Amino acid sequence: MVEGIGASSGIAMGKAFVIPTWEWDFPEKLIDVTDLAYEFERLYDGIRHSRDEIELIKQEFVSVLGEEQTQIFDAHLAILEDPIFMNEVQGIMQRQYKAAEVAVKEAIDKFVGMFDLLDDGYMKERALDIKDVGNRLLKHLLGALEETLPPKDQPYILVAKELIPSQMVHLDVNLALGLVTMLGGKTSHVAIMARAMSVPYVLGLEGKLQTPIQNGDYLIIDGDEGVVYVNPADDVIEKYKARKETWKAVQEQLQKLAYLPTRTEDGRQMHLAANISSVKELELVMKNGASGVGLFRTEFLYMDRSSFPEEEEQFAVYREVAERMDGKPVVIRTLDVGGDKHLDYLALPEEENPSLGYRAIRIMLDRTDLFKTQLRAILRASHYGSVKIMYPMISSLDELRRANEVLEDAKQELAAEGTPFRSDIEVGIMIELPAAVMISDLLAQKVDFFSIGTNDLVQYVLAVDRMNETVAHLYDPFHPSVLRMLKITADHAHKHGTHISVCGELAGDVRALPIWIALGITDLSMSVQSILKVKNSLLQSRHSDGEKIWEELAGCASSAEVMTILAKYLETDITDQSGRTRPACGFS
Repeated sequence: MVEGIGASSGIAMGKAFVIPTWEWDFPEKLIDVTDLAYEFERLYDGIRHSRDEIELIKQEFVSVLGEEQTQIFDAHLAILEDPIFMNEVQGIMQRQYKAAEVAVKEAIDKFVGMFDLLDDGYMKERALDIKDVGNRLLKHLLGALEETLPPKDQPYILVAKELIPSQMVHLDVNLALGLVTMLGGKTSHVAIMARAMSVPYVLGLEGKLQTPIQNGDYLIIDGDEGVVYVNPADDVIEKYKARKETWKAVQEQLQKLAYLPTRTEDGRQMHLAANISSVKELELVMKNGASGVGLFRTEFLYMDRSSFPEEEEQFAVYREVAERMDGKPVVIRTLDVGGDKHLDYLALPEEENPSLGYRAIRIMLDRTDLFKTQLRAILRASHYGSVKIMYPMISSLDELRRANEVLEDAKQELAAEGTPFRSDIEVGIMIELPAAVMISDLLAQKVDFFSIGTNDLVQYVLAVDRMNETVAHLYDPFHPSVLRMLKITADHAHKHGTHISVCGELAGDVRALPIWIALGITDLSMSVQSILKVKNSLLQSRHSDGEKIWEELAGCASSAEVMTILAKYLETDITDQSGRTRPACGFS
């Protein structure tokens, strides 16, 4: 067994197809000054062919990923048109009299090397995009190098050192059982595409294999656990076959719960909503019986493109979500970038600690033009459904006031234009900073709702960067300090009659369900895949046990004690897709 990183969930079993590692290797070719015009024409011709090819690939792939996800290829088109990249290529040709392919190769190596040196996982992954586009251009300049394509007549698990988005185009989802790469990241375009295609994916095996994986090796990959088995023993194969069958049976049973009332065993109504990033996810949202969209992460609309989306484009997306949810609430979070989320076309300052820096509402309050454009689009969409606005990263009453001033300006503009919108649209904030927790009594009097973002809250409370492998083990959502922060926030919300929900990863963790019941929180928003598992546990729980649970949790001095208490309220009567028993909250 080899431990990697699970980037897309699921279990895949089958023979490996290995894409060989290949690097461009051609002699440095100098040209005469009289040939310079010809070389430039070759360059421009290669760019045109590359652009046409990317456009064709995008159109072919739209049926698999949807319009939003195929904006990945818009980023590739932007690289071809990027003046910095092209100026570098042209400069090498003009100053050093090098052939077009030599100049392109040097430019690729330069920019990929620069990105790889950055201590930023996102930027390292963007280096793959430059390499992808550059290799495509080189192929057209040289008229050589046939791509190694996977088989079209038998299933396989694709193995590579690293994958680039254009290689994903050749995947037949009916044959591609799974993906394994030595390099890569969970936020890479390939990982995003794998999740959209529901293809299990494990990455990060570099330096961990005793011998390289070969074509025909039998593999088992577990995208949930992030492990890979190479030519495993028969008993391991049989174990995973059983897990897959168990997982299938569990999914069929859980699906039967989709349209049952979401109530505790003693009749307390709760609402399980979905976190989404694109319209494409709505089909599964409705299939799993979600009570609404509790968090629409709008930053995906802004990513993998060359410029900010216009108001009309945003409005069309928000309106579609509102209409398809047919009256169910849709909470739209305003743009949350910075930190580990970057826009190629938004220049942000270099920061030693970007998580504590210029991000989210801090950017939008400086760029009120961008902020107002998004708010106008959201307001217009509110005419077509139960839309709500949520601001991220609020740390003070002043930030909230300034954000609402921009919102009011947007309302006045739309009213003057005669554009319909809900003037009484609900406005809420993310509670994800300790500062917000400590003034939540004041904030509760100024907003319609709170939504606790546990991912960042845990990070900031414990001063732990989840992306830092050295300290990641200290990231502990069940730490007593985190529970106390949750308690303070819930108490202040209840006192002032402010609606409160939870939308971080902890909302979809079955083990945490007793905590929400203890705190009187009846609205949770989670990944679509978690809804039915949480609902299964909720149907077996009792709201009346909430006070008793908190009395026990309040005295805990460690997360180990917290887990011991929670275990008393958990039964194991469902299994996850790995075939192992999984806690379900049956309160005894």
